Amino acid sequence: MTQLTKVLITGGAGNIGASLASSLVSNPGYFVVAVDNLSTGQTAKLPPSSHANFRFIKADVNRFEDMSAIMLAYRFDLVFHYAAVVGVARTLDNPVSVLRDIDGIKNIFELAKNTGVKRVFYSSSSEVYGEPVSIPQHEETTPLNSRLPYAVVKNVGEAFCKSYEKEYGLPYTIFRFFNTYGPLQSDDFVLPRFIQKALANHPIEIYGDGSQTRTFCYIDDNIAATIAAIDHALAVNNTINIGSDEEISMLKLAERIISLTGSSSEIVHLPPLAEGDMSRRSPDITKMKQILMRSPIGLQAGIERMLQRIKPM
Repeated sequence: MTQLTKVLITGGAGNIGASLASSLVSNPGYFVVAVDNLSTGQTAKLPPSSHANFRFIKADVNRFEDMSAIMLAYRFDLVFHYAAVVGVARTLDNPVSVLRDIDGIKNIFELAKNTGVKRVFYSSSSEVYGEPVSIPQHEETTPLNSRLPYAVVKNVGEAFCKSYEKEYGLPYTIFRFFNTYGPLQSDDFVLPRFIQKALANHPIEIYGDGSQTRTFCYIDDNIAATIAAIDHALAVNNTINIGSDEEISMLKLAERIISLTGSSSEIVHLPPLAEGDMSRRSPDITKMKQILMRSPIGLQAGIERMLQRIKPM
């Protein structure tokens, strides 16, 4: 009888967590438990409860008593720690809540060490790079220079990965996620927000002159890279950028979405954000391409997939 691989996904009712859960439960070799406190996650994003190899548990990763009960009961093989307060505006408005996420990081690593977990996958962020000193932003050579609470906490999480591997031999993989979009992403994030506004012919608001650039990774690439890392034991004790190398300004993004949707939306410029809105962000994705064994899905193709699956507001 084939041994089930037991997987925990914290933040499992979010965009990336729920997408990963849906992919894994389609394979009967995995048993997946998604944990989320539902502060921003939504149960509607989760795989159907008809999956015999899936469980959802409402719990707070920052509460040790919540996580100890779950991790001692299931004895997971793989842990994906994706739970966090996310979003530039949300993290700037709630800096103390962001700092509380350190409790969740500590809980996961202490319990993983003591319950036989074989690898922890940690969701870091492009935010750790701060304002770029060089482009593209490389995992090993780009300084981690952001002082914003969200970036500092993500950097602390990376330190936990490396420290627990060094002292206890707990393997890890650090994913530095750049903007990852898909049909499950909340519309308070830029790309789905622009699409929803365009579909409704409402004004699309941009901070500043719109010259700030980003790259956008379609969710299917994120999940494909993750599954490959599991299946082929890749990126063990390593850090990998998960993103796209197709850079676009916010103004050009809005214009492209208006064009693709045939929208009559106008573009409205708001005052620049006081902090947190970096001028450029573009990852070196050499490692990701090696894992995928292909180039990522192009932005236009990704937006077209979104338009096929997204629900207008």
